Formats: sequence, structure tokens, C-alpha cells
Amino acid sequence: MYQSIYSHYNKRIAEAKHDLSAVKKKLYSIGTIRLMVFLLTIFAAIILRSYGALFIVSVIVVGLLLFLFLVVKYDKYYRLKEYLETSILCDENELKGLDYNFSAFDGAKEKVDSNHFFSLDLDIFGDKSSLFQSINRTCTSFGRKLLINWFEFPLSNKKEIEVRQEAVKELGSKSDFVHNFVVTGLTNASCDSDYEEIENFVKTPDFIKPRKLWKTLSFVVPLCWVVLIALVSLSIIPGQTLVLAYILFFLLSESRAKQVNDLQKMTGKKVDILRSYSALILSVENETFTSARLKSLQTVFLKDNEKASAKFKKFSQLANELEQRANLLVHMLLNPLILWDIKKAIQLEEWKGKHGDNLIVWIKTLGEFDAYCSLGNFMFNHPDYTFPVINKEYFVMEGKELGHPLMNRDKCVKNNIDIKNDPFFLIITGANMAGKSTYLRTIGVNFLLSCVGAPVCAKELTVTPAKLVTSLRTSDSLNDNESYFFAELKRLKIIIDELKSDEKLFIILDEILKGTNSVDKQKGSLGLIQQFVSLKSCGIIATHDLLLGTLEDKFPDNIKNYRFEADITNDELSFTYQLREGIAQNMNASFLMQKMGIL
Repeated sequence: MYQSIYSHYNKRIAEAKHDLSAVKKKLYSIGTIRLMVFLLTIFAAIILRSYGALFIVSVIVVGLLLFLFLVVKYDKYYRLKEYLETSILCDENELKGLDYNFSAFDGAKEKVDSNHFFSLDLDIFGDKSSLFQSINRTCTSFGRKLLINWFEFPLSNKKEIEVRQEAVKELGSKSDFVHNFVVTGLTNASCDSDYEEIENFVKTPDFIKPRKLWKTLSFVVPLCWVVLIALVSLSIIPGQTLVLAYILFFLLSESRAKQVNDLQKMTGKKVDILRSYSALILSVENETFTSARLKSLQTVFLKDNEKASAKFKKFSQLANELEQRANLLVHMLLNPLILWDIKKAIQLEEWKGKHGDNLIVWIKTLGEFDAYCSLGNFMFNHPDYTFPVINKEYFVMEGKELGHPLMNRDKCVKNNIDIKNDPFFLIITGANMAGKSTYLRTIGVNFLLSCVGAPVCAKELTVTPAKLVTSLRTSDSLNDNESYFFAELKRLKIIIDELKSDEKLFIILDEILKGTNSVDKQKGSLGLIQQFVSLKSCGIIATHDLLLGTLEDKFPDNIKNYRFEADITNDELSFTYQLREGIAQNMNASFLMQKMGIL
């Protein structure tokens, strides 16, 4: 099943490498011809200087036009080269990801947070093979933020999850579209500050005021030059008048230099990002979608007569033209002649006045497409995963052959889960290393994927969305002068408070009250589980304490015992990692200590 995925990526890499080789040859040819045109133009101007100034100027103009044409051509192929190189890199990284090497991808390590309800326990974030790192392929800063938000605060509404599932399924079947989207975005990758800076540009008042006056002057100044040159040519006024006019108009253009500088700082460095956004939006506009959510997002770009990609492209062009003021020739020649800086600043601010509010909407919409593409890519990379059935009534989590998506598919042992009513708890007992903690994380991760709208690592799964709360690796805090035990109590207090406020929870706990003595731990654990049942909650609790297994006798309709066994055969320890009914029979701590010579 996965061989076809490997073949897909390898085929695309081979095709891109073939195209890249051809593009590099064209770049070399164009670069060589461009150099030859430059040298020949100079040589021709020198050799043919006896034919007169008009002829020489004509030769130079023709040579310059041809040179500029080749510059544009070169730039086009250079961008194609960058695209193909990025495409190859992306597919090579996907092949590594299929082999569980996610080092090339961003895991949002800044989101590792011990206070979050589940993210630290389930290894959701981080750059050491986290779940987010295995899925995240976002290429825009807002898309990254949105995808993080989806994992931090998963959906709890059945309809919303199903709508997202529909969108993810469609993008999962559009691998080439998703690949082109990601590559286009990564060719000019954005950073976290881009969205804030563009938003700041939209909210900032106009720099060029009064606009009508300066707009009028931008037409009057070129007209003045035409009149002055004509008068000088007719010898009506002296030639020195042009020098005086140059100084006057240069000072006029420089009178708004600070304001133009401030505007340039806000837009100038965003030219490549804006060009990339325009291309991304264009790819969305040109695609055909059937899912309700994707069609709705696409409509945001197509609701006016002029497509959003064209408007975005115009914004990019204006920002680029304003950026040209850094060119000494533009600054010293075009400013006094046509008030270039002020003219472009006015055009940018007029664009902002007309499309500024839409600009933020377009970027957010593009970010949502970006987040969806990551989930679609995740689906494509896992053809054996399935989309869960979303149940409305609290609480159901019933599935077969659940595995952990970060465990090697060839080694992962899969297990079932069966929770069909409210309240209900699974008590999992078992020896060290037998698989309890892995099972808890497997259930938690697949539950989260279900609520995110992604496919799950399971043969089949039915789940009721609820608020997920875990306590698997509570740690002490030296900074907060907080003990391990108190940190765990705080998490349990949060759970109880949430339940008392009628919040529907799915609780996953590993070894309750492990920070205290065995007598207190046993008494506290028994009382806590009984309180969970009385508060009509559902979840899974793993423990070494076999006494907790007796709760099934007291609550036969609400508690079910399962176990992971350590099998000892011929004085050797082995694990099947298979979930079985009942209470664990073999505990391996003393056995291992004896084998290691500690006892």
C-alpha cells in the first residue's frame, strides 16, 4: 500500500530533476547571450560612432531593450529553477517522513507547555518527532498559527468536524495541488511577523497628506518639464532654467522623504511574500473544489469581478516599484522628473483604501487553505488510515486496531478500545514496559486527530468529541517551588472543577497520585475514580495498583478491567503488547531486579 506513495514521490523527484537540468541550461544560455548583447552594444556604439549621434543612440536603445528582455527572461527561468529545487527538496523530505524522520519539518517547539490540558503528555509539539511535526507542512505564517490552534483547541461539534473531514478528504486526493501550493509558498517562505506587519500597514493612517494636492503635483511636475524643455529648445528661456527646475523639483520630492521611508519600511521587504501570496491565491482560484468548506473559502477570492490574486499582484507590483527608490538612478532622476516616490506612495495608499480590509481577509483565508493542505497531505501519506465516525451523544469511543501514528508501521502493535456509555472507565493494569503508557498515548492521539478532522491510525473508529484532559507525565517545578505531587493534585483539581461545571471530558490518567506513599495513593485513587463515576465522566486510567481492579465489582456497568501482561517463559521475559481483559497477573519489577543482580 505504501509502495505506491514512495513511487509517487520518486517519480515526481525524477521529473523535477529532469526539468531542472533543462532550466539550468537555459539560464546559462540566456546569461551568456545577455553578456554578449551588452558587450556587442558597447562595441557597436564605439565602432559606428562616425555615423552620427542619432545612429549611436538607436544602437544603444535597441541593445538596451534586448538586454532588458533577456533580464526578464532570465528572471522567469530563475524563479522556475527555485521552484523546481524546492519541489525536489519537499518530496525528498516527504520520503524521509514516510520513514519517520521528521527533522526537516517544523514542530512548533515554542508550544511545548506543561500547563496545557494534553499537549505535553501526548507529544503534540516539539522538534523531536512530535505529532505536529509529522503533519505540519504549512508555508504561510498565518496557516502555521491556525494549524497550531487546531491542535491546541480541537473541535467539539460533530457538524464542524464532519465539514473539516470533507475538506481534508478532498485535498488528500489532490496531491499535485497540495504539492504545488506548499512549494509555491516555501519558495518565498513567510515568517511570523509578516501578517502582523501587513495588518499594521492596513491600520496605519495615510502618510502622504493632503493626497489631492500631491496627486495634482505628480501630474503638474512632468507637465512642467515638457513645457520647460520646449521653451529651452525654442531659445525662449535659458538652459540654466532646467538646472534650477531640477533643484526645485528634487527638493519638492524630498519634502516627503520621511513619510515615504516609513511606508517603504512597512511594504518594501514584503515584495517576495506578496508575490508568493498572489501565486498561492491564483492556484486556489484556478482549482475546482466540491467540498462545502473549500468552495466557501474559494468564494472569498472570487466574489468580485477582479480576482483577489490580481489585486494582490498589483499590491506586490506597487510595493516593488516603491522599493526601486533605493536605486540611485531612480532616486536622482525620476523623483525630480515625475515625483516617483510620492506617486508610488499615493498609489499604494489608494490601493490600501480600496482593498485594505479585504487584504487581511485574504491572508486569513489563504492561511486556512494552508492548514487544510497539511491535513490533506497527512491523509495522502497514510492510505491505510481511516476517517472516524463522529458520534453526537456523550460518550462513545469504539475502535479496532488503533496504532500510534509515530510508531513504525511495521512494528506497531495495534489494539482495540470499547467505551459505549456514560459514565465509563477502563482500568488498565500491567507490568513495567508492557505497553500501558503507549496505549494511553495511542488512544489520546487518535482521539485528538478525530476532533481535529484528520484521519486516524485505526481500522475503524467511532468517537464522541469532548474536552480531552490527560495526566501522564506531570513534573515538579523548581521555579514555582512546586512538588511533583502538588503539580499532579492541581491537574486533578482542574479535572474535578471542569466536571462539576458540567463540562464533558475524556480523561486519560497514568498512575494516579504517584507522588505520594502507597497507602495514601491507594486510598486516594479509589476515591478519585469513584468521584469520576459519580460525576458521569469517561476515560482511561493505567495503574500498577491491582486493587483498583476491584472497582469493576462495585461498578460493573461503569468500569471494565483490561491488562497488559509480561509473560515469563523459561526464565525469560517477553511482551505481546496486546490488550487483554481482566487484571494483570505478572508484575516484572522484582524479576528484572533479580536478572540484573540487584536483588
